[in-house]
Amino acid sequence: MSALKAFLQPPVTGVTKEVIVSDRFKGEDGKTVPFVIKAINQKENEKLARMSRKISTVKGNQVESLDNILYTKRLVLACVQEPDFNDQEICKYYGTEDPLDVPSQMLSVGEYNRLSEAILELNGMRDPKEIMEDAKNS
Repeated sequence: MSALKAFLQPPVTGVTKEVIVSDRFKGEDGKTVPFVIKAINQKENEKLARMSRKISTVKGNQVESLDNILYTKRLVLACVQEPDFNDQEICKYYGTEDPLDVPSQMLSVGEYNRLSEAILELNGMRDPKEIMEDAKNS
């Protein structure tokens, strides 16, 4: 019997999770409002990685590399559904026209890291056990 049926699964795109990155963000009712993040597929991830490449010259040769900061910004923008960083009102509030800059202006270093870690975990890029081990060792 073929194992093919085991691999015929719905795509991961669209799987969402609510994440509390800080208790600073409260709704009108005084309750903490979560960020809503979503999983993306590898095709979209590859697109983000390609858009985040930089070319530099090393000893006369052009070398292509991934700009990790830009890639992380693109990944956060692609995976966060709520709040919508593309919304003009939130961009204006945080003093930028570029939605890529909103999370880094809005969040503290720790909040940004919690959000990024949750995105990586939801997309299977970090093992939850590894995250717990990192937390114990810090």
